[in-house]
This record gives sequence, structure tokens and C-alpha cells, in this order.
Amino acid sequence: MNAFTPAATEGYGTRFGIDPKAMAGRKVLIIVENLPLPFDRRVWQEAQTLKAAGAVVSIICPTGKGYEAPYEELNGIHIYRHPLAEGQGAAGYLKEYSVALWHETRLAWKILFKHGFDTIHGCNPPDLIFLVAAPFKLLGKRYLFDHHDINPELWEAKFNKRGFFWKMLLWAEWLNFKTAKVVISTNESYRKIAIERGGKRPEDVFVVRSGPDLSRIRAVPHNEALKNGRQYLVGYVGVMGEQEGIDLLLESVRHLVDRGRNDIQFVLVGGGPALEDLKAMSARLGLSDHVTFTGRAPDQLLLEALSTADVCVNPDRVNPMNDKSTMNKILEYMALEKPIVQFEVTEGRVSAAEASLYAAPNDTVDFADKIELLLNDPEMRARMGAFGKARVSNDLHWGTSIPPLLAAYEKVKS
Repeated sequence: MNAFTPAATEGYGTRFGIDPKAMAGRKVLIIVENLPLPFDRRVWQEAQTLKAAGAVVSIICPTGKGYEAPYEELNGIHIYRHPLAEGQGAAGYLKEYSVALWHETRLAWKILFKHGFDTIHGCNPPDLIFLVAAPFKLLGKRYLFDHHDINPELWEAKFNKRGFFWKMLLWAEWLNFKTAKVVISTNESYRKIAIERGGKRPEDVFVVRSGPDLSRIRAVPHNEALKNGRQYLVGYVGVMGEQEGIDLLLESVRHLVDRGRNDIQFVLVGGGPALEDLKAMSARLGLSDHVTFTGRAPDQLLLEALSTADVCVNPDRVNPMNDKSTMNKILEYMALEKPIVQFEVTEGRVSAAEASLYAAPNDTVDFADKIELLLNDPEMRARMGAFGKARVSNDLHWGTSIPPLLAAYEKVKS
């Protein structure tokens, strides 16, 4: 989940020091299927960067709540939206992807004649946008693949098996890599997959991290009401889904309450398909007074929750998908100078380093122990929070991703 809703921003190029002629004369079509724009923060930041560098930018994306207009121009960026027939199971996904591919192809031809493009920038999931790009390659257009998710690992995490559909996902992923001239990866783990599993040359793969825009993620006055009369607040912002590990977090909360820790309130901000089931689980565990579910919330409440929190958590369960993926919420916690507790995962440690404590994989007792340790040690909290803030401010904010993004576009035209 992208915690903070992006918006069109005046002076974007000036703020980030982008050369307004770096991509003069270039025309780009971005295709993203799983989120509307400008809600998808990473893609919107990429689009604004390309526009600020002088490119004409068009986007194809689905509609979504608050983003229903079939066409909109924001910040000089052309956004074309189509209906999304979301499905579950093999038949549902087949319908969803077939409908999306039809709309994406239809709109791509429309955009070609209306605005033009020399490069298609395809964002997964799914790994099928190469089917839209392939015919345009015959016309001399280039395809750049923006690798957001590792879908074979996601399938394995969701269904705890491999089998036929897992092999099909591997095949689609390989074809996506094969079709792309250049790949941009969200971290080094994804870059390694592009090279080793996708067969890409190292010089054709660029790491473009999903760093936060520090002008938008900022501390606000505390909202003490979120503490529900308790001394401490532990915060989470993200998707309420099956693989996000909120069930593990609730088990950890139960351990803390059983120890007599009635001084801790938990606030969980975000919506998702598992929200009602997680509320029911919380009630079943007797935690309704200790855990607040806000549902999908406006930016102000998100910022208030994180600003007020003493500790922030990322309970993503340890599996091959989460081990190799960078979670936006980790960087957002760090931007707000919050110490973190998460399970031991490769990319989680790469991002947070000393800003986080790391519990044993999927061990809810150890996760509870780490939360308690931090709450009992204000000096440790302050030290870890300051480290995280400095790390994001110096190395991991969105501005540090702009040079490799523009370098990838320079490579794709060569």
C-alpha cells in the first residue's frame, strides 16, 4: 500500500534539481494495472520526474475510488483510466487480466495518435504488459519494464504451493524481461532476479528505489486521542491483506496484554480485503479495546497516527516474497523518525539497518518482546529514530532515485 496519497505538485522539477531539458523531445507511455493514478505514489513520482525533465507523459491505469474520470490532465500529465474487473481464483484473474489488456491496448493506440510515445514503461503486476508493448516494438517503440512485484513468489506466499500456475508465472515473467530493452528494479534483490532469472545484462538493469518525498511526509502535532487513554502508542500503516502478517501482530498484542501490559494502544491504519476478518480476530482475542482499526484514512490521520506513535511495526510474515521486497512503510516510518520492529527479512534490514529491531521469523513472542524492549527504553527509541531519519534524508528519499531513473531512460533510447 502507498500510505500517503500523492498529488500534483507545483515546482516539482525545481525542488529536485531536475534538468528541464534532460528528456526534451521524448514521449513516454506508462501502463500500470493494479492502482489508479495519482494514488500509486511510486509511479506518480516517476511520471512527475519524467515530465519535469521535459518529456510528454501519458498514463494508462484503472479507475478507483476517487479516481473515476476516464481522462484527466494533472500537472501536464495525461491520465487515461479504464474499468477494472477485479477477480479471485484462476477464472477471476483470467477475466481481470484479459479485460485490462484489452483496455490497455485500445488506449495505447488512442494515445499513440493523440499524444505519441517512443517508450512504453510497463509496471507489473501482472507480468503481461509485454503483450501490449510487443506490437509497438514492431513500429520502433521501446519497452522499459518497471519491476514492482515478484509474482512467482507472491503466488507461493498466497497459496503456499508452486505447481502449474507458479510455472506459468515464471514463464510470463521471463517473457516480460525478454521483451524489455531496459529493466528498473526496486532494490538489489529484484535486480539479481532480473539478471539471473530474467537473463538481462547487468548494464541494462537499474535500481530505482521507491523513496518517500520528504516534502509530503512530515511530522504533525500529536493526536493524543489515538492512545485511548494509554501511555504508549504503537502504529502500523499499510494494507490489511492476508500476507501482511496483521494476524501475527494481533497474536503479539495478545502476548503483551497477557503480561499485564495494559498501557499500550495499537492503531492500525489502512484498508484491504482482510480488514473485517482481522477485526473479528481482534474481538475473538479480546483485543478490541487495545487495537484501533481506522480503515482507509486521509493523509492527515495517517500523519497523526505515525507522529503520535512511540514505535512503528512491520509484521510482514517471512516468506520468499517479503524477504526480497522493499516495503514503503518502513521508509515512511523512518522519515518520521520512528523506531521500528519487524521480522528478520533481507530487504527490511537493508532499508532500516539500525533503525529497527528484528524479531525471529514469524515468532510472535519475540515480536512482542522487541516491542516491549523499545517501549521500556526511551533512549534507544530516540537513537534508532534519529538514525532512520538521517538515513532516509541522506540516502533513501525519492530524490536519490531520480538519477538512476533518468539513466535508465538514456539507456533505453540508445
